[in-house]
Amino acid sequence: MQTNFTAEQLTDPHVAESEKILRKCVHCGFCTATCPTYVTLGNELDSPRGRIYLIKDMLENGRAADAEVVMHIDRCLSCLACVTTCPSGVDYMHLVDHARAHIEKTYKRPFMNRVTRGILAAVLPYPGRFRLALKLAQVGRPLKGLMRAPALKPFAAMLALAPRHIPAPSPFSRPAVHAPKVEMRGRVAILTGCAQPVLDPAINEAAIRLLTRFGIEVVTPLGEVCCGSLVHHMGREEQALASARENVDVWMREIEKGGLDAIIITASGCGTTIKDYGHMLRLDPAYAEKAARISALAKDVTEYLASLDLPATMPKGLTVAYHSACSMQHGQKITMAPKQLLKAAGFTVRDPAEGHLCCGSAGTYNIMQPDISEVLKARKVKNIEVTKPDVIATGNIGCITQIATGTAIPILHTVELLDWAYGGDIPQKLRGFPLA
Repeated sequence: MQTNFTAEQLTDPHVAESEKILRKCVHCGFCTATCPTYVTLGNELDSPRGRIYLIKDMLENGRAADAEVVMHIDRCLSCLACVTTCPSGVDYMHLVDHARAHIEKTYKRPFMNRVTRGILAAVLPYPGRFRLALKLAQVGRPLKGLMRAPALKPFAAMLALAPRHIPAPSPFSRPAVHAPKVEMRGRVAILTGCAQPVLDPAINEAAIRLLTRFGIEVVTPLGEVCCGSLVHHMGREEQALASARENVDVWMREIEKGGLDAIIITASGCGTTIKDYGHMLRLDPAYAEKAARISALAKDVTEYLASLDLPATMPKGLTVAYHSACSMQHGQKITMAPKQLLKAAGFTVRDPAEGHLCCGSAGTYNIMQPDISEVLKARKVKNIEVTKPDVIATGNIGCITQIATGTAIPILHTVELLDWAYGGDIPQKLRGFPLA
């Protein structure tokens, strides 16, 4: 793609980077076939190629974002299926990140949209606030049917997604060192997270039990905060970078204290962002080198478990439909390890059709774009149910929450099934389940 940025514009490192990305695009349109919003809406401007044109025009002309650009960029899930498909290596992830930051700086959103986004940014990254919000949602759920106005749809979506039962806070979320149960063979830190320990603390509990059972010391460090992905995808770059810096400091202290073989992440959306800290903080001389080191240590829990060469174990007699979260398969390029681990652990694994398409969760997307999200969820659930599984496995809390609202089939994190297969108790979600 030919670009026409001025020399002055290219002195801005963010613009210079976007210009390089834009020049790689050859207009081939392969991305349209795998883009969930284009497949759903059929609008060229809701495809990666269409959004690239909009971003190019906006940045080249140095103009503020307008309502049309914002609408089509907001509809992007950042699922990154286009990145996997693109034969030219267009780095769409960083291009759309730049566009979102530009929108945040130059566009004044409608009042209720600002309110909604402000609430999400002020609540979701903070476990205490998020737990309180979920309790309030239980009280407000009867009002969901009254929220039919377009500006109120996100609040109706929040109420629909809020669980009816909120698990008690887990002791595994507190700062601690979890000693290995056998001879020590490694030391890792684990990301506690923000939304996940409130919605489903059993995930990190299973990961810690499994890792310590195989000789890994697991640290839950003091001072860790949200990874920053939720606000990062809202274009709130300074808030995201502040979170990244805090976490880099926390994990660097652990490296200096006792060394780390890896930083384990059990939410693939967080993993994609943490693996990008090196890029996000590349222009910060105080953090660039440290952030790159942290990104290199970041591992999805299944990615790390695969390196331990876990033994095969007895069949469990369960068929598992594996849903590969977009942030796992497209963001981190981890496609085989989770399925291989499940198969070695004795599960029969099935791949649903259209596995490359997003389930519609995508961070806060199922709140901010509930209509498109519902269509994608229904499509995903239909493809999963066709495989007739006993259970669904995935590696991201957002996908778990989203898909669970559309099917009666139990959905668990992959590591919960692995913990059970290698000596742990049966997961709570499967207790009393007839085929478990």
